[in-house]
Amino acid sequence: MLDPSELERYARHIVLRDVGGPGQAKLKAARVLVVGAGGLGAPLLMYLAAAGIGAIGIVDDDTVSLSNLQRQVIFGTGDVGAPKAARAGEAVTRLNPHVAVEAHGVRLTAANALDLISRYDIVADGSDNFATRYLVADACFFAKKPLVTAALGTFDGTLTTIRAHETRPNGTRNPTYRCLFPEPPPSGAIPACAEAGVLGALPGVLGSLMALEVIREIVGFGEGLVGRLLMIDAQAMRFETLDYAWDADNPLTGEKPTIRDLSGHR
Repeated sequence: MLDPSELERYARHIVLRDVGGPGQAKLKAARVLVVGAGGLGAPLLMYLAAAGIGAIGIVDDDTVSLSNLQRQVIFGTGDVGAPKAARAGEAVTRLNPHVAVEAHGVRLTAANALDLISRYDIVADGSDNFATRYLVADACFFAKKPLVTAALGTFDGTLTTIRAHETRPNGTRNPTYRCLFPEPPPSGAIPACAEAGVLGALPGVLGSLMALEVIREIVGFGEGLVGRLLMIDAQAMRFETLDYAWDADNPLTGEKPTIRDLSGHR
């Protein structure tokens, strides 16, 4: 049930035909795990909190640096040197005290991924490295949890939703992250953010879209991004979508799977 202050806080949601009181109640009951409190995680966390998600977990073992502030708008200058997960959690609480914050100041690993992910209803991955993205995607499959995952380039970004543990109404299997990207690129093939740079406002756009997709998945309206990759080109100001499907050769859920647990991740 929503108390009077929540009814006022979420009034603009409640009057939406596709959300309403039942949809807002679903948001309040939901538990969302956000992996990474960086450029994508910053707007994602704030909009999830504003939307009234009941519990938000934050996984990040990093500390705030001055160079983060160009895009990680959940932090301020006074946060430099502080743990990201804890400070992001404090910002969420300031915005919406109705949200239960669970800060996990650890690095996600093969040893703790299933335990952490199994505590939540849906996972949103805004991590900044391929190793974590593949780990999260594989772990969500084994934990049978939906995943909203995004990645940034210098002037571009991508977003999709993975429900690899489910099938479609016609019996077709949903694709995995590895159906889209079978293997991570060789180490060093794609420069890190510190080397290549990133346009500061772009993570704000993509992180907000992640929040929108998480909210849509929880409430259950519209056409989501399962089997569709949203691609953003900030230089051309162009948004496109690419359809993709289950690949029988993928190593996770293919006809001859080779990945049966998380032991291959380090």
